[in-house]
Amino acid sequence: MADELFFTRRDMLKRGATLLSAAATVPYFLDRTALAMAEPRKSGRRTGKNNERILVVVQLAGGNDGLNTVVPIGNDRYYRARPAIGIKKEDTLRINDELAFPKSAEGFKRLYDDGLLAVVQGVGYPNPNRSHFVSTDIWSTADPDERVHNGWIGRYFDCTCKGNDRPDPKTGIALVQESPLAMQGERFTPVSFGSPEELTWRGPAAGGRGTNAFNKLNGTKRRPGRKNEMPDDEASALAYLERMAMDARASAEEIKQATGTNSSPRNEGIRFRFRNRGAGGDLGQKLEMVKRMIAAGLETKVYYVSMGGFDTHAGQLGRHQTLIQQLGEALHEFTASLREDKMLDRVTIMTFSEFGRRVAENGSQGTDHGAAAPLFVIGEGVRAGVHGEHPSLEPDQLDAGDLKWNTDFRSIYSAVLTDWMNADAGRILGGDYPKIRLFNT
Repeated sequence: MADELFFTRRDMLKRGATLLSAAATVPYFLDRTALAMAEPRKSGRRTGKNNERILVVVQLAGGNDGLNTVVPIGNDRYYRARPAIGIKKEDTLRINDELAFPKSAEGFKRLYDDGLLAVVQGVGYPNPNRSHFVSTDIWSTADPDERVHNGWIGRYFDCTCKGNDRPDPKTGIALVQESPLAMQGERFTPVSFGSPEELTWRGPAAGGRGTNAFNKLNGTKRRPGRKNEMPDDEASALAYLERMAMDARASAEEIKQATGTNSSPRNEGIRFRFRNRGAGGDLGQKLEMVKRMIAAGLETKVYYVSMGGFDTHAGQLGRHQTLIQQLGEALHEFTASLREDKMLDRVTIMTFSEFGRRVAENGSQGTDHGAAAPLFVIGEGVRAGVHGEHPSLEPDQLDAGDLKWNTDFRSIYSAVLTDWMNADAGRILGGDYPKIRLFNT
């Protein structure tokens, strides 16, 4: 990834600020300047624990099957629709007489019993789209009509700007290879990386390729109405690139300090490693990295992680239950670790998936793309329990064989933005959506 060259601002936004930290397109003096910016200061800079609230967004990529995640054990139509892949009552952990988690989801049950988990049922949007790419974009932009082309979290960061200042890139960190649309704003670009090693600075030794890349960047046409397009004149474009590069470089160094070691003075007394190393697989490792960054006091307000594999068209039962087990383990271990270090009071975790699955199993003992599904919100400030009504499984109440939504996902965003992030949800979402009472405050 560090050897790639980007050629348009759109690529820059897509890749995230990490590419700027690794690309050889800036003068050498920026290397030293950005390093100095990243050094912990003896005064004038907050170190150690930060007191601001944090949102951790967990994407379940592929379309999670909500019916086998929160099982409607009290509804016989579920079992008739899924004779091969329906989860038997004796293989579940009960929430109440109507709903249960599968036994594999012990992590979820422990979170629920600890009063930390809110289950929001039947989440979706009008006229659901069953394309992975389109529906993911809809969730990312908070716009089912596909008129908006930046993300709801990115717009949140745009709203934090003062004057002409751009938001600090590390206030939003995505632990994915490419910057997710949800976090891209008009003025904000997050730091995006799959592992800390990808934040390595390559310096000026690029054999002339940096000049070519810059020339192509400089030739990018500005589109009317876009505040953050690359400036047209060469001097302004260079200044723009230098500012972006210094921000990214400084962010990269500070993130590496936070994730790479627990011996830094600013991290003294913080237990970085999860108690159960390896819990939750790859997602668990990403959330452990998030824990390190929270413990190190980074001024990051939103972290974004992704877990794939949920497109279960065939052989679903065992495969999906393994995913749910890993998801539950990772979330429980992350939450327990934060709680033990007295940091959970300022962290909320929210899951989402682009859609649920169809009610009936298919001929390959899997499920095809559906519509509404539950999502989870976790934290000490969350009103734990089951929210909303489970969508009907009656044939005449289905939407072309799928569950109908009864909770607009923007109502959840509205609650998170207003009651957790203290933001103007109407301005960010482009409309007023009745928020769910998800938080105790």
